[in-house]
Amino acid sequence: MRQTGCAAGWRQRLKGRVGTLLVGGALGLAATLAQAQGLSWEDGLRGDAPDRYTVVRGDTLWDISGRFLQHPWQWPEVWQVNPQIENPHLIYPGDVVYLYDCNGRPCLGLERGQGMVRLSPEVRTTPHREAIEPIPLDAVRHFLREHRVIDDPEALDELAYVVAGDDGRLVSGGGDRLYARGRVEGGGRFGIYRVGERYVDSASGELLGLELESVGQARRLRQEEDIAVLEVTSSSQEVRNDDIVLPLEDRRLVTEFLPRAPDREVEGRILAVPGGVRFIGRLQVVALDRGRRDGLEAGHVLMVEQRGELVSDPRTGEALRLPGEDAGLVMVFRPYEKMSYGLVMQASRTLSVGDRIHSPQRLLDTALR
Repeated sequence: MRQTGCAAGWRQRLKGRVGTLLVGGALGLAATLAQAQGLSWEDGLRGDAPDRYTVVRGDTLWDISGRFLQHPWQWPEVWQVNPQIENPHLIYPGDVVYLYDCNGRPCLGLERGQGMVRLSPEVRTTPHREAIEPIPLDAVRHFLREHRVIDDPEALDELAYVVAGDDGRLVSGGGDRLYARGRVEGGGRFGIYRVGERYVDSASGELLGLELESVGQARRLRQEEDIAVLEVTSSSQEVRNDDIVLPLEDRRLVTEFLPRAPDREVEGRILAVPGGVRFIGRLQVVALDRGRRDGLEAGHVLMVEQRGELVSDPRTGEALRLPGEDAGLVMVFRPYEKMSYGLVMQASRTLSVGDRIHSPQRLLDTALR
C-alpha cells in the first residue's frame, strides 16, 4: 500500500532515530508485534498528527489519542512504551508522547517530563503529580455518588428498609433519627436508596438490573431484634418510608484503563438515560443492555448506531424502518454483570434510547476493504 506524502515524510525523518528509540529486546519484540497487529501509516493515523506532543494539565487520554489517531480506541495498537519507565501506562502533565517508526508501522512512545527537584547534593524528590484521566471523570464520579445497580432485584426483599421516622415522621432529613426493619450489620456509614428504574432487555424480557438512587447516608446507633435505629448524617432528598438501607458501595473508579475496542463482537442497545433525558449528547451517561457476561470491561468503546427513520411505503402503505447510521461513540466506565453504564464520548447526531450499540471493529473492517 502506498504511503501518503505526510506519512512518508515522517518515516524519512524518523528512520534515523529508530535505533536509539527502541531500547532493548523488549521493545524489539513490541515492534514485531506492532508490525503484525498494529496500524499502518495509512490506516487510522491522523493526517495532521504531530511528531511530539507535550501533555498539559486538563488533558485526557482520549484527547491525546484523538491528536494522533482517527479512532481513539486504537491507542493500545500503537502504544509501545519503554519498559524501563515506572508505571508506563500512567501519563502525567509534562510527559512527551512521540510518534516514531517501528518496523514500518507507526508507534507512540513516552518520555517522562523533568519532574525532579534537587534539595541537596544527595537528596532529590519528585513533586506530586496526578496522572491524566482516561476520560472526563468529574461527571462520572458525581453520577456514581447518586446511582448504583442491583444485579439480582429479587434480593431487594431481604434488604433493610425504612419503616418510620422519629416522632412518627413520614419523611426525615439530616440529623433526624429513623427506624429500619431488617438487619443492619456492623458500623460505619450506610446508604439510603430509593428504588429507581427497572432495566429490562427489550428483546428477551430478561430483567438486567434494578437502579437505586441515593437519597442520603446514615449511621447505625443500635439494633434491637429486627429493628435498626439510625441517624441520618446527610441527605440529598427527603428520606421516606420504604427507602432501602445498604452498606455504601465501593465507588472508587478505575482510572487507569485504556480506551480500546472489546475483545469480541458486542451488540446491544441503549437502555435508558438516567434522569429521564430523552435525547442524548456528548458527555452524558447512558445505561447499556450489555455487561461483564457479554465481555464488557471498563474502557471498552462501542459505536452507537442511530435508528433509521420510520417511513411509510408510498405504494403499499406499510411501515418501513430505514437503515441506521453510525452516529457516536460511548465508553464503558462501570460494567455490572448484565448491564453497564457508559459515557458518550462523541455524537455526530442526536442519540436516543433504543439506538443500537456494537463493537467498532466492524467499521474499521469496512474502511480497510
